[in-house]
Amino acid sequence: MAATVLVIDGGGRAATLAQKYTQSKHVKKLLVVPGNDLIPISSKKPAKIFPHLKTTDTSEIVEIAKQEKVDLADVAQDDAVACGLSDSLTKAGIKVFGPSKSAGQIEWDKAWARKFMKQFNIPAPSFKIYRSEFEGIKFIENQKDGNWFIKASGLAAGKGAISAKNKKEAISAIKQMKNFGKAGQIYLVEECIDGEEFSAFALVSNEQFQIIGFAQDHKRVFGKDHGPNTGGMGCSSPPRIVSLKVEAQVKSIIKKTVRGLSKLKRPYVGVLYLGGMVDKNSKVWVIEFNARWGDPEAQVILTSVKNDYFELVAAALKGSMPKIEKDNKYRVVVAAASKGYPGDYSEVVGKEITGFGELLKKATVFGAGAKYEDGRWVAAGGRLFYVLGEGRNVAQAREMAYNALSLVDVEGNNLHYRTDIGWRDVARFYTK
Repeated sequence: MAATVLVIDGGGRAATLAQKYTQSKHVKKLLVVPGNDLIPISSKKPAKIFPHLKTTDTSEIVEIAKQEKVDLADVAQDDAVACGLSDSLTKAGIKVFGPSKSAGQIEWDKAWARKFMKQFNIPAPSFKIYRSEFEGIKFIENQKDGNWFIKASGLAAGKGAISAKNKKEAISAIKQMKNFGKAGQIYLVEECIDGEEFSAFALVSNEQFQIIGFAQDHKRVFGKDHGPNTGGMGCSSPPRIVSLKVEAQVKSIIKKTVRGLSKLKRPYVGVLYLGGMVDKNSKVWVIEFNARWGDPEAQVILTSVKNDYFELVAAALKGSMPKIEKDNKYRVVVAAASKGYPGDYSEVVGKEITGFGELLKKATVFGAGAKYEDGRWVAAGGRLFYVLGEGRNVAQAREMAYNALSLVDVEGNNLHYRTDIGWRDVARFYTK
C-alpha cells in the first residue's frame, strides 16, 4: 500500500507523528495541518504543511482530505477533537484515528469528565462545579484553609489549572477564570492530591486497548516546578514512579473508562491520555483525561516504539491490537521556548535562533514555533523546538539533550528552557 496520511496538529507532537508515519513502508506522502517549517525539511518522504489553516478549519481540511485522496487522518490536537473534525472527516468517507466529539468530551469538558469518573467509580479528587465567581468564592470561604486546584472546564492550552496553597490563593485563582474566556465560564474547585504526577498513554479501539507508554511531564515554566503552567517544558520516559502496582491500576482505570464511554454510546478510537497522581500509598488518582497524545510526551514515547506506527493505527481501526514492541532506552526531551512564554513573548518574535542549523546536524530535533525565513531560523511562537536525548539511563539521556541545547540561543539571550528535566528520576538514579 502507498498511503497518504493527514496529521492534524502543528507543534512538536505533529513533528513526532510525522517522523513515525514517514518511517512506515506503507506511507508515500504526508500532509500536516497546520504543521511547522521543520517538518518538510526533516521528512524523508514528501511532506506538505498548511500554515495558513487552523486545526478547526473543518470544511477546508475535509476538502484537502478529499482532493489528496487521504487514506488515513490522525486527529491529534485537542481543539480539532472538540470541534468535531473527526466526525466531519468520517462523514466524508475518510478513515480517522482520533475520537469523535462526543468521546472527546472527556477532555474538552472537565466538568463532564469529573461526573463521568464519579459515575464509573474512577478514582479522582473530590470536586465542586461552579458557574459564577460568587458561588466558588463563597464555597472556599466556608472551608478550612488548605490546598486546592482551580480549573477551567474548557480547553485552555494546558494552562487552565491553577494551584492554590491557601484560601486567599484559591479566591485569586477563581477570579482568574474569567481570563480564559468561554473555557472558564464553568470551572471546578478540586481537592489537591499530594503525590507525584505521571502520564499514561493507550491505543484504544472501542473497548480494546493497549498501554503504549508512560512519561513524566514538567508543566511549570521554571525549575523545580515553579512559575505558571505551560503546555509542557519537557518530559522524561519511562518514569521510575511507575511501578508494576501503578501500571496495574492504570490498566484497570483505562478499562473502566473505555467501557464506560462505550456504555454511554460514545465509543473511543484513538490515543487516550491519563494524567495521574501517585500518592504516598502508591494509589493512582486521575487528575485528567486528554483525548490525544501529550506534547511533549509523544516525543519521548513514540520514538521508543519499534513497530510500524501506521500498521498499529490501521490495526486499531480494524478492532485488533498487535503487541507493541519498544526499545529499552531512557529518553529526555527539553522544550526550548521564547523568553516570556507562557506570558508575553512578542518582543522575541522575529529574532534569529542562532546555531540552529548546527543543532539539526547533531541532534534529534522536533520543530514547533521555529520559522524558516529569508535563509535563517527565527522565533515565531512560544515553544520553538524540542531536543531529544537518549541513553541507558536518565543521566545519559539528559547529558545528550543538554549538550545539544548548548549549541543554540535566540538573538539577545532570549532562549528559555528548564535545566532540570527528569530531576525526580535523577534523584532516584543517584540514590538507588
